[in-house]
Amino acid sequence: MTGRSTGTGEYDDFVRTFRDRYERLSTILRGRVNHRPATAIDAMPGGSDAAMIGLVNDVRSTKSGHWLIELEDTTGTFPALVMKDKGLADLVDEILMDECIAVEGTLADDSGILFVDSLHFPDVPHNRRPNLADRHVQAALISDVHVGSDEFMLDAWNRFTDWLHTPEAAPVEYLLIAGDMVEGVGVYPNQDEELEIVDIYDQYEAFSEHLKDVPGDTEIVMIPGNHDAVRLAEPQPGFNDELRSIMDVHDARIVSNPATVSLEGVKVLMYHGVSLDEVIAELPAEKASYDEPEKAMCHLLKKRHVAPQFGGRTRVAPEERDYLVIDDVPDVFHTGHVHKLGWRKYHNVLAVNSGCWQAQTDFQKSVNIDPDSGFAPILDLDTLDMTVRRFSRG
Repeated sequence: MTGRSTGTGEYDDFVRTFRDRYERLSTILRGRVNHRPATAIDAMPGGSDAAMIGLVNDVRSTKSGHWLIELEDTTGTFPALVMKDKGLADLVDEILMDECIAVEGTLADDSGILFVDSLHFPDVPHNRRPNLADRHVQAALISDVHVGSDEFMLDAWNRFTDWLHTPEAAPVEYLLIAGDMVEGVGVYPNQDEELEIVDIYDQYEAFSEHLKDVPGDTEIVMIPGNHDAVRLAEPQPGFNDELRSIMDVHDARIVSNPATVSLEGVKVLMYHGVSLDEVIAELPAEKASYDEPEKAMCHLLKKRHVAPQFGGRTRVAPEERDYLVIDDVPDVFHTGHVHKLGWRKYHNVLAVNSGCWQAQTDFQKSVNIDPDSGFAPILDLDTLDMTVRRFSRG
């Protein structure tokens, strides 16, 4: 969405964003349920079968241990009750505020509530076939370089770039960097005490110098992250012209966060991953955790949105279009942010969180983050098989 930002933060801008979210995600769900608008359901007689698609306004437990979900569409709101004996508790546990879901069931005798029999997320089709390159070619997936930090792992980076010049790495023609190229300034309390480079522009100059060690014929694609010098609210546009001129090494392609890029026909959804904090905080530990970030990524694929919950940890900028909706199912979903390494296949989509290039900082110690540093997942674009190479020692 670089160059397309129009939102001013007015109330109507937010309404437009959420209407767009509803329309696009409800289109995915309409093929699965015979839905009716909230106002039409409200007018139906008691005992009728009904289905509704809506954004989640509220989810709460009742005194009897059931769950009450308030859904909103463009016509109004309607309550849906999930009984504890319906076997849907596992799905209710996965619901986040503001995401789009569908429910089917039967109206109460007084028509005032819908008793839910089934619940659906937009999700990724189970039987989709991924796109593959028609030749053997590889991409290195990395994130969170954090140049400028005292803990930037220069030795590991040098081992990585040295390896890229070896015959073994000859098939690696692409380098994808999922945000946080630099450490930034003022991102967290007392960050200045952990900086090797205190000027943000000097940080980008240093990053650009390190990028020169990558083979010159490597195609580089970068998106910003929350430590980078762009707006924090998502979607984040690519860097401004001044920073682009600093990072013009190898004619690197700088796109927005999130963005979908095509490599040899393989669609890679790149997203820095700030919303992973939200998913991990809201869902039960067995469904999402920092030790297994790929689980949280699979939930985002299931919701077909990279940052469904509004008003929490993830700042959202209102735009005419909700650029955070996952319209086209990617072949690969690449994130960073949480500084942990993890990957898994979900409905033939490879979800990869690629770790970082920063050793544990004092701040990370204070919040109990033990990073996976100095790793580079290497993806075969012709098979979507992946190997992880480690360039840190110890």
